[in-house]
Amino acid sequence: MRRFLGGVFFLLALGFGPLAARAETALAAVAANFAETAEALVPLFREATGHDLVLTTGSTGKLYAQIGAGAPFDLLLSADAATPARLLDEGKAVAGSDFTYAIGRLTLWSGDAARIGTDGQAVLRDPDLRFVAIANPDLAPYGVAAREALESMGLWAALQPKIVMGQNIGQTHSLVATGAAELGFVALSAVKSPRAVTGGSRWDVPQALFTPIRQDAVLLNPGAGNDAARAFLAFLRSDQAARVIERFGYGAGG
Repeated sequence: MRRFLGGVFFLLALGFGPLAARAETALAAVAANFAETAEALVPLFREATGHDLVLTTGSTGKLYAQIGAGAPFDLLLSADAATPARLLDEGKAVAGSDFTYAIGRLTLWSGDAARIGTDGQAVLRDPDLRFVAIANPDLAPYGVAAREALESMGLWAALQPKIVMGQNIGQTHSLVATGAAELGFVALSAVKSPRAVTGGSRWDVPQALFTPIRQDAVLLNPGAGNDAARAFLAFLRSDQAARVIERFGYGAGG
């Protein structure tokens, strides 16, 4: 009986118990690096709630611009914490609705299984290195993290002529996967993805070298009255969602 009541309270807390309104659909703006994880979460959310979620993915900078231009997104899953905070300051999001849903992890990756050993700095200092890919720091938080890591290692200035930039972290991963760059700073989630077709080699960048990549979610003004949007944000904080998020190479937020 206690377990049954606990389940009922959990459902009501998420807003989709027996007293919840009819099923709705929410429009979610999702940072490119989290797209695959979000795709895995949607059917679980749909099954648990009856609500649905439609995803639009892109760099956090571009999603922010679209929201500013009036795109009718109900919620944002950002690749940083600064963008949701900015939207709150600008009055474009619901006060008190922001929280960290995932912690991004950065890795130096090559499609060549023999390219990167245990010392990632050594491969970056290799004079024969031609190109290293990072996401554009002006658009993507993972690009900021990559730049910070290179600065911490004292390599940012030296590697400038060798850096090629992707517009988002997904494009950066593609630059390495296709061989356009021998290696690159990518999201660990992309390397651990079940869809990844190449193993390669990697060096997980120590957290001490860059500011933690807090990925925050926020309820946008168009979603203030949308039950599906509110329910999904609550679902993101559930144990079920945390297990999926960690499986895809992130630290769970909450």
